[in-house]
Formats: sequence, C-alpha cells, structure tokens
Amino acid sequence: MAFNIVTGNFVSFAVYSEVTARDQRFFESNEGFTELQVNDLCAQASQRILSKLKSTDWWKEYQFSRDTTLENDLRLLPDVNALRIKGREQDWKDLNIYFVMSEYLLPRAADWSNEADVAKIAFYKDQYTALFKELIEDGRWYDYDNDGTIERTEKAPSRVNLVRVR
Repeated sequence: MAFNIVTGNFVSFAVYSEVTARDQRFFESNEGFTELQVNDLCAQASQRILSKLKSTDWWKEYQFSRDTTLENDLRLLPDVNALRIKGREQDWKDLNIYFVMSEYLLPRAADWSNEADVAKIAFYKDQYTALFKELIEDGRWYDYDNDGTIERTEKAPSRVNLVRVR
C-alpha cells in the first residue's frame, strides 16, 4: 500500500479511488468532483498535514534529539520527508481522506442549513483530529536514517496532552 508517488516524488497519501471508496454516496450525489480535482485536493491536504506535523513539539523533539547540528534552532528544523514514513501507511491514507473530506470536499458541497451536512463535516474533522493525535503519540512510523526499516532507536512514542486554554 504505497502512497501516491510520481517519478520518485511524493504527491499525496491517498488518491481519488480511496477517497471515493470511503464515502461513495457523497460522490454519487455530487458528481461535479472530478478525479483530477480530488487528486489535487489530496496533494494539497497531504502538504498541509506534513506542515502541521512539522509544527508539532513531537517533530521538534524528534529531530533535535537525533541531530545535534540543529542546535535546537527552529530555523534549521527539516521538513518532514513523506518518503520516510514507513509505518502505519493505511492510517496516513485515512488521515489524508479525513482532511480532504472535512476541509475541502464536504464544505464545498454542504447545505449549511442542513444539520446532517454540518454533522458529517464535524465527524470527519473529529476523525482527523483523533488519528493525527494517535499517530503523534505512537511515533513509530518514521525511518529517520532512510534505510528501509524502522529500528528501535528511531521509534519515539510520546504522550500528547491537548489542553484547552481559556
């Protein structure tokens, strides 16, 4: 189950067929979404996910603990290389699908006066948030040295406390 990679470059975690398989009824009733549009949105969502991942404390600690030349300087923090994500690939696909559905597709087609449409957006957003947190806490999916396997020293499980500040 590989990601969408074209000529060695990462494009997205998921593709059109995987998104439509998740919510086939949505696409049957909203035939205006083309394969090209959905694939473009998957790519956009994947880049957004990687950006959000880079901004997490987990990523910062993961990188700073493995590369002392970074000197805890946020300006030197490398981007997340999606080609090094070797574990839990289906979860990354699901994360991409949840993001595409909640942030791009459903809001474009929603009747905002219809509570069912609003609830569906909230459902996908909640699924995305929970899975993102789970992946960060798991921390056993990144191949830091890019040797094709995730060794024990590359695994970095953590505990994330998301606290609401008022």
